[in-house]
Amino acid sequence: MHKLLIVDDEALVCEAIREQMDWEKMGFVCIGACEDGVEALAFIEREQPDVVLTDIGMPFMDGIELTHELSMRYPDVKVVILTGYDDFEYARQAVQMKVTDYILKPVTAAEMETIMRRLGGQLDQEHTQKRDYERLKRRLHESMPLLKERYLERMVASSMTAQQMREGCTYYGLRWSGPWFIELAIDVDEWAVHEPLSSSDDALFRFAIYNITQEVLKPYAGVETYRDRENRILVIMTSPEQEELRERAGRAAEEIHRALADYLPLKCSIGIGHVYREEDNLGLIHRTALSALDYRFAAGSGSIIRITDMEQDARPQLLSVVRWENELITRLKTGAPQEMAEWVDRLIAAFREQRFPIDVCTLYLQRFTLSLMHTLYEMGSDIDRTFGDAAAPLEEIKRLATLADMERWVRSLCEQAMTLIRNTREAHSMQQVAKAMAYVQTHYMDPELSLKIVCRHVAISTSYFSTMFKSVTGKTFVEYVIEERMEKAKELLKLTQMRSYEIAYAVGYKDPQYFSSAFKKAVGCTPKEYRGKMAARQ
Repeated sequence: MHKLLIVDDEALVCEAIREQMDWEKMGFVCIGACEDGVEALAFIEREQPDVVLTDIGMPFMDGIELTHELSMRYPDVKVVILTGYDDFEYARQAVQMKVTDYILKPVTAAEMETIMRRLGGQLDQEHTQKRDYERLKRRLHESMPLLKERYLERMVASSMTAQQMREGCTYYGLRWSGPWFIELAIDVDEWAVHEPLSSSDDALFRFAIYNITQEVLKPYAGVETYRDRENRILVIMTSPEQEELRERAGRAAEEIHRALADYLPLKCSIGIGHVYREEDNLGLIHRTALSALDYRFAAGSGSIIRITDMEQDARPQLLSVVRWENELITRLKTGAPQEMAEWVDRLIAAFREQRFPIDVCTLYLQRFTLSLMHTLYEMGSDIDRTFGDAAAPLEEIKRLATLADMERWVRSLCEQAMTLIRNTREAHSMQQVAKAMAYVQTHYMDPELSLKIVCRHVAISTSYFSTMFKSVTGKTFVEYVIEERMEKAKELLKLTQMRSYEIAYAVGYKDPQYFSSAFKKAVGCTPKEYRGKMAARQ
């Protein structure tokens, strides 16, 4: 039941409204009546009604003032104004203050019931929406730890831009201590138990590992912990100083290793990856931590393994070719020049930071160039006209002597590719639009002609076609169809003696009256007037 408060300085009016209406039948319970706005405000603060039914003219505080106070203090309370004819202008002001409705005195029971039932339905809907919203908020709050873990897992496994990472970190409340990153990978080697663990016990122990790890890391700033889909525990650590971070990671690994051994019947290994700078290398800290963990089979179970101890120089493995290729292909297909330039910037920065030898850089560029050419070919671009022999770019790469030469060359290549894709798409768009226009010119007389039918003919989605058609022609598809039909109608009016309704049917209109209206809107005169003008000119 929704709670109703009546406010009117006429006691008889209050009593009549309160007693003569079947409020319960309408979903309301009348919780009280007040004689002025001051009394009503005190009552509302105590009882929190859903609806206030108030007169305008009252002593101390009138209905307009009360409405204003309610809008400021209790914006969820619905206000219905009761007013006499002389107060009509005041009621208009109240409506501007977001009053739900107003009723003119004298009010009939039927009028009151109609308004209150409508208001009750609105309140029911709002309560349902609020309940659903609160339920979603609770679920989101309950799911936030898991969502945060999935984000961290995605962050180190995908090609997020710096902007995307910053936005995600802000949303999930991630706080890094500096530009240097390192990751620890923790996994169970064996359980020191006599019998195999059940699924529930295994899940319980792994949850305990996660909790113990988090407890150990509480004194460390700039640290985030998450679990991956392989049930490994991953710890991302950050610091403003490279060497300090390397030492801190080793110290944290030892503390975690010792705590797990003290509290749980298990042997676990911890892999410590390379230290890298800035967000673009998060994939590297993850992969090198897992690579370090892989060496446990040589180091033995229950080990702490630094990747720097196992691999003297991991630089030849630093770039994930598949990831970089996927990024390149995505940017080619989306056609965003700024994102392509950003990809080139990061590639050259990776070459420079990792100090790759020139022959390694050459191999990478050749691989990426092949991917670029293949993507252009798949997209229908004429690569021969732009690049000549398909093998020519690969030969050009071999002649690049410095990193600066490589940067200029790859940037030019990508810019040419983006231009070629843009031209290819524009040509394709013009062909598709021409095909659609030709279809309209031969089917304009079909009253069933529609955007959906034409899109099916040219095999394009309606949303993409609409944008493309407007871009090429400068008008919407509907505007073009109307224009085409009007031109045909003008020809028939000028060259034949067909009646207006016959012409309407001939150019695709089912309703002759609608045709006449559309013709006047497009041409500026009725079909009859147009025919008269044409006859007068002859």
